[in-house]
Amino acid sequence: MKNVLRAVKRSAVIGAVALAAFSLQPAGASAGTTGASGTQPVVGGTRAAQGEFPFMVRLSMGCGGALYAKDIVLTAAHCVDGSGNNTSITATAGVVDLQSSSAIKVKSTKVLQAPGYNGNGKDWALIKLAKPINQPTLKIATNTSYNSGTFTVAGWGAAREGGAQQRYLLKAQVPFVSDASCKASYPSLIAGEEICAGYSQGGTDTCQGDSGGPMFRRDNAGAWVQVGIVSWGNGCARPNYPGVYTEVSTFASAIASAASTL
Repeated sequence: MKNVLRAVKRSAVIGAVALAAFSLQPAGASAGTTGASGTQPVVGGTRAAQGEFPFMVRLSMGCGGALYAKDIVLTAAHCVDGSGNNTSITATAGVVDLQSSSAIKVKSTKVLQAPGYNGNGKDWALIKLAKPINQPTLKIATNTSYNSGTFTVAGWGAAREGGAQQRYLLKAQVPFVSDASCKASYPSLIAGEEICAGYSQGGTDTCQGDSGGPMFRRDNAGAWVQVGIVSWGNGCARPNYPGVYTEVSTFASAIASAASTL
C-alpha cells in the first residue's frame, strides 16, 4: 500500500476484484434504483458487450489486469506480495458476466513484482499463468504519444465509493489530466511514472477493487493500446481528485524484459 499521505490504493478491501466506472448521477437518483429495463444501474458506466474488451482479466486477490501475453497478466505491483512462485491467484477471463459458465479460469504459477518497488511509483507486476488464455492481448504504449485525449476504463468494480462489486463488466471514459494540474491535487505525484485522468467536477473514476486494471485508448491505427494501470486516488470520483495510474510507457522496456524471464 502507498502511505496514507498519498491517498489509498484501489485494490479491493477484501478479495473480490473490480474496476468501477463512475459518472455524474442524475439529481434524485440513487445507485440502488432499478431502471426501466429492470437492471440495476451503476453510477456512470454502461455495460460492455461480450467480446468488446477481450483482454480484460479479473484476479481473485481483489484486483484487475489485462492480458499482456496469452499466458501473462499485467497488473499493479501493490496487488501482489513480492516475486516468486505463486499458485494462489485465479485469473478469470473471456466473459462480461462473472457468473457465466463460459468463464475461463486459470491459476497463476509465478509473480514478478516491479524491481525496486517500495510502495511509491513503479506500480506494475506480471502474473504468469499455468496455461495460455485464448483471448486477444492488449499492447502497451512504448512512448508518451498516447498520453493525451480520452481514455477508457472497464471492469467489474464498485458503483460508488465503498460500494459493492458488480457482476457485469462496465465501461466508462475519463479525460487526460496534465501533471501540473494533477500535482495541484496530489503534491506527491511522481511525474514520469504516474499519469492522471478524470473530470475536474468528479463523477467518473476508477475505485475500490480496480487496482491493476488497464486504462487504454485507440492508437493511430484504431487498435487499443494500454496507457495506464489503475493505481491510487483520493476516494472515488471526487471533484478535483482524478485517478492516478501507472504510466505504462515509462516501464515498457522493463515490462518486456521481465516478461521474457517468465
